[in-house]
Amino acid sequence: MSEHGCEDVVVGMEPTGQYWLNLAHYLREKTIVFGVVNPLHVKKSKELDDNSPTKNDIKDAKVIAQLVKDGRYAVPNIPQGIYAELREAMKIREHLQLLHQIPGVNHLLAITGVGRDTVAGFLAEIGDIGNYHHPKQLIKLAGLNLKENTSGKHKGQTKITKRGRKRLRALLFRVIMPLVAKNRAFKALHEYYTKRPDNPLKKMQSLIALCNKLIRVLFGIMKKGHEFSEVKMLQDIPRFNVLSTAA
Repeated sequence: MSEHGCEDVVVGMEPTGQYWLNLAHYLREKTIVFGVVNPLHVKKSKELDDNSPTKNDIKDAKVIAQLVKDGRYAVPNIPQGIYAELREAMKIREHLQLLHQIPGVNHLLAITGVGRDTVAGFLAEIGDIGNYHHPKQLIKLAGLNLKENTSGKHKGQTKITKRGRKRLRALLFRVIMPLVAKNRAFKALHEYYTKRPDNPLKKMQSLIALCNKLIRVLFGIMKKGHEFSEVKMLQDIPRFNVLSTAA
């Protein structure tokens, strides 16, 4: 690139399938800045120049370059070291020894209803917890952040974006059901969300809220070294909070 007089180059790509990963690893090794553009943005932008939905490699490359030039790209979090190994190990179910090398894992496994597969899958998807500063980043990564469809004075239904990692989101939904069945705190919170007198949630809305709660719990344990406390979690329920304050 320097031979052509190019400086501050950003390589852009569309993260579809697995083909982009090899290039991403190569660029990282060469310390070349790269970013990924949202496939949905590419799809919606390709008609702007010629008013045609046709797709070809030259047109897609031009659209991706324009999105990168406009700053509409993200720098992907590609797991490194043990986290990369853990992601691969999840595919062949050989993750148990790797898992216990990560600090805080034993505290995660102490949560009733959370098993090794859940913890391994969660960490394989997010990578090093040190890369995150707030649980909202993990909620967004899982596509569990909320969006509201509004038009003029019409207030639409609020839904999750589903823009994050599909496997991470699926894992969280798989684990939240046994948590609601087996974990006293999650069970009580689910009952409160769905039966509270003011603004009760539907079952699926409650499960989404509990998935986000689980993310915050796991973040607190991994990031700050906290142990899981059913008593502290139950303080989210007004009647339990009153009893705790009185005690």
